[in-house]
Amino acid sequence: MNLLNVKNLTVRYERQAAVEDVSFSVAEGDYIAIIGENGSGKSTLVKTLVGLIPPTSGDVELCGITRAQIGYLPQSTVVQRDFPASVTEVVLTGCLGGRMPSPFYTRAQRRCAEENMALLGVTPFAKKSFRELSGGQQQRVLLARALCATEKLLILDEPASVLDPVVTHELYDILRKLNEERGITILMVSHDIHCAMEQAKTILHMGRSQLFWGSVDSYRETALYRRMIGSCEPEIHEHDHHRHRHAAHTAEGGM
Repeated sequence: MNLLNVKNLTVRYERQAAVEDVSFSVAEGDYIAIIGENGSGKSTLVKTLVGLIPPTSGDVELCGITRAQIGYLPQSTVVQRDFPASVTEVVLTGCLGGRMPSPFYTRAQRRCAEENMALLGVTPFAKKSFRELSGGQQQRVLLARALCATEKLLILDEPASVLDPVVTHELYDILRKLNEERGITILMVSHDIHCAMEQAKTILHMGRSQLFWGSVDSYRETALYRRMIGSCEPEIHEHDHHRHRHAAHTAEGGM
């Protein structure tokens, strides 16, 4: 079953195409990495999928899910990181389907927030101010917030962009478990080709238009992939990746 069908999607800013004639479907249970150079339309695409930017032409069809039921984790901003609220308050806003925060949350909404905070390991600092947390802790809180909106689809825009290598690895471990154990479909923008290849099942390579759509194994055979990795072999990256994992004593605050 597909959760999302994208058909001939084009998004233009002042006559300049940011996304041009893109078509693909998001199947339930998939883990999709959207990759490409800077300026290739990746963030514009996901903002259009969640309804923040209107398409110029084409269509985004939702199947058995509403936009309010999509968990969305946008790129980090200074304003977002300096949000003056408690961890619990931030997570609870994910229950509102895009509506304004309310002091009157239902018992079910509070239980949902508590469960997702426990899942992401942020319960111990539930009453702390969000802006006092480390980058890794903040990202866990924002992921718990996104999970309060959905049991089906998470869309994440560069979720590891503000994290160090150790905390990045922990975040990707959480996402893999959400996909494999809870069946949550994940669509993630990533600038890191190696992590994308490790994590995802399906690759969408953007260059404003859609340059590749298919399995990770099929993408590995393309000239696009060879160009993206340059002379760096995946095995070398794997070695470095695991070396960073064991450098936990240098990590910022942990996930």
